[in-house]
Amino acid sequence: MRALRALTSRLARRARPLLLAAGLLGAGLFGLAEARTVKIVSADTLELRQVDGQELVVITGEIVELRVDDDVVKARRVEYNRTRRTLTLVGAASYYNAAEKQTLTGENLIVSLGDEQISGEDVLISDAVLEIRGAEVDRMPGQIRASSGYFTTCARCGRTVNDFAFRAEKLIVYPGDRLVAYRVQVLILDVPVLFLPVLVLPLNEEDRQPRFSVGQSAQDGFTALADLPFSIADNTLGTTLLRFYQNRSPNFGVGVALRSYAPQPYIDRLTLYTLLNPKPLNPDGTQNPGMDLDLNFSVTGRFALPSAEKDGTYTLQVDRRDIGLAETDPLKGVTDIRFGVHAEYPRFTADLNYVDRFSPRPITGPGAVSLGGTVLRQPELIIDPRPYTFGNFSLDFRVSAGQYTAASNPLSRSALSQGLNITTTRLEETHDLNYTATPWRDATFSVRNTFTGRYYGTGARTVDLNLTANLTQRFNVTNTLSLSAGYLRREGTSPFQFDAISGRLLSAPVALTLSTVPLKNTTFGATYSYDLFRPWEEQRLAFNVGVTGPPLSFSSALSYQPVTGVIESFTYDVTLSDPEAGTPKVTPARPATATEPAAPARIEYSSRWAAPRLTLNARGGYTSAQGPQPFTLTATVTGEDRTDNVSAYLVHDLITPGLREFGVRFNLSPAEDVVLNPILVTGSEAFILEPAARMVGTYTALWRGEYQFRHTHDLLMVTPEGSRSSGTMTFSVGTVDGRATAWSVTYGGAYDLRRTGFTAPTLDAVVRTDFGLPGAGRTLGLRAIVAIPGLDQPRLEVRRAEVQTAWQFGSRAALSANVVYNRTRTGTYPDDTATETLTLAPLRVAFAFGRVEQPDVYLTARLEQTYTWVNGIRTDTSPITPVVGVILNRCCWAASAEADFAQGRYRLAIGLPGQSFYPLLDLVDGTFRFPLLTQP
Repeated sequence: MRALRALTSRLARRARPLLLAAGLLGAGLFGLAEARTVKIVSADTLELRQVDGQELVVITGEIVELRVDDDVVKARRVEYNRTRRTLTLVGAASYYNAAEKQTLTGENLIVSLGDEQISGEDVLISDAVLEIRGAEVDRMPGQIRASSGYFTTCARCGRTVNDFAFRAEKLIVYPGDRLVAYRVQVLILDVPVLFLPVLVLPLNEEDRQPRFSVGQSAQDGFTALADLPFSIADNTLGTTLLRFYQNRSPNFGVGVALRSYAPQPYIDRLTLYTLLNPKPLNPDGTQNPGMDLDLNFSVTGRFALPSAEKDGTYTLQVDRRDIGLAETDPLKGVTDIRFGVHAEYPRFTADLNYVDRFSPRPITGPGAVSLGGTVLRQPELIIDPRPYTFGNFSLDFRVSAGQYTAASNPLSRSALSQGLNITTTRLEETHDLNYTATPWRDATFSVRNTFTGRYYGTGARTVDLNLTANLTQRFNVTNTLSLSAGYLRREGTSPFQFDAISGRLLSAPVALTLSTVPLKNTTFGATYSYDLFRPWEEQRLAFNVGVTGPPLSFSSALSYQPVTGVIESFTYDVTLSDPEAGTPKVTPARPATATEPAAPARIEYSSRWAAPRLTLNARGGYTSAQGPQPFTLTATVTGEDRTDNVSAYLVHDLITPGLREFGVRFNLSPAEDVVLNPILVTGSEAFILEPAARMVGTYTALWRGEYQFRHTHDLLMVTPEGSRSSGTMTFSVGTVDGRATAWSVTYGGAYDLRRTGFTAPTLDAVVRTDFGLPGAGRTLGLRAIVAIPGLDQPRLEVRRAEVQTAWQFGSRAALSANVVYNRTRTGTYPDDTATETLTLAPLRVAFAFGRVEQPDVYLTARLEQTYTWVNGIRTDTSPITPVVGVILNRCCWAASAEADFAQGRYRLAIGLPGQSFYPLLDLVDGTFRFPLLTQP
């Protein structure tokens, strides 16, 4: 036996690719029933063993790498226990969890593939936010537990001594939420400074942070709010909600928000949000005693089912929303309940649904409020057998039954007599049968039957039946003859609006269809259809013709009633084009061989189209209901390189008759030298004559790919009476986007064709330049918007002016400034009022100190002031304001301090990992405020 194992090992080292393939095949032996897939990426040997009645798969190698779904396992030896469904990573190993982006490294890790739990000794767990070390560590979905643990968020900063950390006898970490530690030593620079019996430290998620808020309002008086997080055992996180309102009766509100992961064997997840809040005062200020309730409760889980393919699942959800709703709101006091159970058996699936609403108002009868799109199922049972196939026959069947309450169908008088909503039982059966066969050579036969029937306790019913059969015979590959027959029936009126059918249909069409290729590049089809339930004169004969040989491309379809001679519809589309018409195709001469004579050279052309650069297209049609459709003719001329083209079109209305629309589109570029004459011109102009005559155009000239001129307009050709403008028109010139120095000037606005002038034009000029490479942090931007005198605008004045500049000196310093001037007017000329504002930020500086890749300290300073004038008279009194700020960045925490010396305002804030800054202190005019404890 030892010799055999030694031989196997030697063969594995010499033929590693072969054994890797065997390993990949062996992964299928793992049999991970919970949809976990294991793939062997790298290994040397794979061995199957039986130990104490347990099946083991042993994988070894210099580097063994496995993929468990998206997770990555690396070790020198991996033992998979098929019986217990665990992976044992012998010796030093690592496990990367892709979902939570965590890496676990340690000795003798044990991974449970069923519940994704991991345990080990001397384990280090790290991710982008935190690092945990412990003598014994267990990781399971939603939490990490460690004994004799050490926790810090500073390790990712790369410092040799962590700013702060915690050492505890027991650590429970809910990643992205909170850390709960017992018998804790708080370490500063790894020196113990404080002992706590229990410590709860929030992490990351903002909605899970403690929150305190106090305030004052005219209606409620003094108010206080407190959200206090808590945890229960290892699987439940919650927040206690406390509310106080001075003027309400009662004064106090209380609630809870929690979520629990697998608190019981049959519960996967449970969430609860409930808040019992005092009702607000009446609009007249009087008391409104009582409480409003918000409730959202949901639970999902699974349970064992004998003989089922998998565990059954269930969901329960209870919703109520009172807070914020008026007393007269129809949803006030309404509680919605949804319950569902799903089971999967080898032969069928089953669903039990219960949807109900409890309301202080009646749901049906007098005074009921419409349910709208809500359907109450009280209850509903659905049985859906698996599709059945036998040879070429297949059957899919589904049945549901239950009692329903829903909005009444407005098309049903008996349902409307019951009120806005109606309650009754319903049985629904649907099936889909298919059969296909090949009765003889080149023949195909198929039959399909689909049916949906609904039967109601009121005696009503609805039926939707489709039965079709088709026999197709193919001749000479490209020709087919088909005979089809069908029976279509849709009738009945549902008492419910949600499943009402549209209209009544009774049809039995029989059709004979011929599809053939009579000539090369030509297709022809004809269909005669006869409906047994329609009069003889309404039967149809349809034809379609297609030609695809160059230069002609033609398609047409005709629907005709042969008895009455009425053409129901006719469409056509004709194109004449052949860009290859002037290009000869040469076939060289072929010398004689023993079996074939010699053949001379041949020159062929794709077609005799005399204008290879011209494309003509015409399309139109006719319907018996609307008459002739508009005729559209398009002509396109293409240049030598096919990038230049000019297209003209017209749309002619044959009913009016008259021209409805015409226009031109073009795309022109130089053909001689794109370096000496690099200009590209594009444009379009459309004259729309119906329903109101207007012209819409866009023209662009691009030079050397850097500068462009652009003109747009959208104008009514006849200005309506009383209107002050016909539309808009603009002209602009400037550089294209992406340049280090970019500028543009745009002139335009509303334009009146009747008075031939702009009514209130503006000139908008923008300049932006990057000193150096784009994105280098050295920019200067200027913008000015000037009002130009026009027909309805007598003044020439600056409406807006802005200067922005920023200069970054390496990674250590930055300088910026911003000045903005605005002018607005109210009233009617000449008695209008001008309001001007000037916002100055003439100096903003920032300095960084410490490491280049992540500075430790940022120092900022800025000057700010806003001036306001009304009709030239200054109305503000605030002086220029210097503001100085300091940010201490320690990667795992940060502190910010800001001082406004002119206003005497000072601020202090602190930031925790993954969070924005929390304001701790405000000092204004000698008064201390604590924003974290007052309004957020």
